Amino acid sequence: MTTIADPRPESRTLAAAGLILVFATLIGFTDNFVRVIAEDGGLWQFHAIRTAMAIPLLIAAAPLFGLRLRPRRPGAVALRSAVHGLAMVIYFGCLAFLPVAIVAAGLFTAPIFTLLISRFAYGQGIGPFRILAVAIGFVGVMLVLKPGQGASPGIATVLPVAAGALYALGNIATRTWCAGERAEVLLMGFFLALGLFGLAGMAVLALWQPVVAEGAAGFILRGATWPGERFLFWTLVQAAGSLLGVGLMIRAYQIADAGRVAVFEYVILPASALWTWALWGETLGPLAAAGIALIFVAGLVIAIRGR
Repeated sequence: MTTIADPRPESRTLAAAGLILVFATLIGFTDNFVRVIAEDGGLWQFHAIRTAMAIPLLIAAAPLFGLRLRPRRPGAVALRSAVHGLAMVIYFGCLAFLPVAIVAAGLFTAPIFTLLISRFAYGQGIGPFRILAVAIGFVGVMLVLKPGQGASPGIATVLPVAAGALYALGNIATRTWCAGERAEVLLMGFFLALGLFGLAGMAVLALWQPVVAEGAAGFILRGATWPGERFLFWTLVQAAGSLLGVGLMIRAYQIADAGRVAVFEYVILPASALWTWALWGETLGPLAAAGIALIFVAGLVIAIRGR
């Protein structure tokens, strides 16, 4: 008797790939407009207002989609949110000065750091393929830190990699501290942490009152200002786009194998570069492009072997 194979796993994988493609397209688009937000407002006000917009949207969506927003372990969720939130504060701060693809490449070094932390902090073994992937990723990082100019790495180019390291810590916290927490709970905690970071930054700058440069150069040191229509519009786009994009990503992880979905996530790197070219006419230098490609390969190997 001939048995017909169930096509549903493959169908779910294709559906997950489609969801991740939409997620990458959304995030690549919205993150490119942080440079516009940076011209009119400050990093800390952006995070505070974005949270004020995102949380009501999430609460309104909860009854429609059957979401439950109460954490099982509030302390663990708060710590994990703080680590991930700090990573995103650095990430968005860098978007005012660097191409999205470069900053995203720094953030996507997180699997490399996750592997290293798991090995040296938790004693988990890693095979030769993933050791090779770490080496490839390291070379990629070095190329990205010198984006075609031959100059020494500066703080602006090192910070995205620091964001990747913190994001890796947050990912480990997700598995160890927050096992069993619902995805929407972690999403809400993430936005709340960013909002609190934003309020704290605004309070510090209100007391410090440093000299602030005009335009995007003053993004990090700019305190509270009266938000204009352009700032509010693109911040709302960021809030809605982040919620929708992350929601699609969460759904992808729910319907398909996590190892395969992690591989699909790397499409955000070329998506970001394509949006930067389409919107601003900017292209990456050859060394930066090669570095991103190596980080891409390293992430794929780690995701595939990690299955």
